[in-house]
Amino acid sequence: MKKRLGIPAALLAAALLAACGASSESYASSASVANGSYYDESAAMEAEYGGTDSGSTTPSLDPSVQNTEQKIVYTADMRIEATDFAAARDAFLAAVEDTGGWLEHTYVSGSEEDHDRYASYTVRVPAENYRAFLEQAGKGGSVSSLSEDASNITENYIDVQARLAALEAQRDRLNALADKAETTADLLEIENQLTDVQYELESYTRKLRAMDSQVMYSTVEATLNEVAVYSPTASTGFGQRIADAFSEGGAGFVSFVQGLAVAVVYLWPLLLIVAVAVTAVALWRRKHPKKPKQKPAAPTPAVYDAPAETPNQPKYKQ
Repeated sequence: MKKRLGIPAALLAAALLAACGASSESYASSASVANGSYYDESAAMEAEYGGTDSGSTTPSLDPSVQNTEQKIVYTADMRIEATDFAAARDAFLAAVEDTGGWLEHTYVSGSEEDHDRYASYTVRVPAENYRAFLEQAGKGGSVSSLSEDASNITENYIDVQARLAALEAQRDRLNALADKAETTADLLEIENQLTDVQYELESYTRKLRAMDSQVMYSTVEATLNEVAVYSPTASTGFGQRIADAFSEGGAGFVSFVQGLAVAVVYLWPLLLIVAVAVTAVALWRRKHPKKPKQKPAAPTPAVYDAPAETPNQPKYKQ
C-alpha cells in the first residue's frame, strides 16, 4: 500500500518542481503566448511599445534582455506605378532573385490591350538584404508610396525559450518517474501528463520557429499598377504638372475616340437597320411627293348701291 502512494506523491513533487523551475514573471508572460498566436503577441508588443520605423531607435526593453541579441521583424508596404508594365515587372522580379528572396504570393490581372494590368506580390527577403531590395524593386517604375515597420519581439522570444526549457525539464522528470512506476495506473497517469507536456512543447517549438522565420526573412507587400502617366507628387513642379495634364488629356481623348470606334463596331447591326429605314422613307417620299396646298381665293369686296330718288320725295332747301 505504501508503494502505491509513493508514485502519486512523486508526481505531485514533480509538478511542484516544474512550477518552481520557471520564474513566475516568465511564466506569466508566456501564458499570453500559450493562449494566443505569434501575430497576436506582436500586436500586443506594438501596442505597448509603439511601432517603429526603419530609421527609428529600438524601443526600451527590460534590463534583463538588453544584452541579448535583438529580434527585429521588418515589414514594408510599397506601391509602384509603371508606364511600361513589362519592364517594371521584370525589374521587380530581378530584385527578388538578386537579393535571395522568394515570392510567397502572386496575383496578376488586366490585359496589355486595355493597358490596365495590375499585380500584387508578397515577398520574403533575407533581413540583411531588406534595404537593398527596397532600393532595387521600384527601379522599373515610380514608387508612389512606401511604408515600413520594425517590431522588436525580443522579450516574447525569450519568454517562449524559457517556457520551452521548463517544459523540457518537466518531460525529463516525468520520463524518470515512468521508469520507476510499479503499477499500470501510475504509468497511465504519467503517460497522460507526458502527452500534455509533449503537446505544449510542439506548440511552443512552432512559435519559436515562426519567430525565427519572421526575424530572418522580412516581408514586403508590393503592388504594381500600369498607368498612362505617373501620379504627381509633392515635389513635382508646376510646369511638369501642366505637361503631365496635357499628356494625360491627349491620352484621354485618344482613349475616348478608340472607345467610340469600338462602340460603333459593336452597334453596327442597329446602325444598319436605322440606315435602311431612313433610306426607305426617303425613297417613298420621292415617289409620293406631297401636293402643294392651294391658297383660297380672296373674297370680292361688297358694293353698296344708293337708293334711287322718288319723284314725290320732297326736297328741302337749306
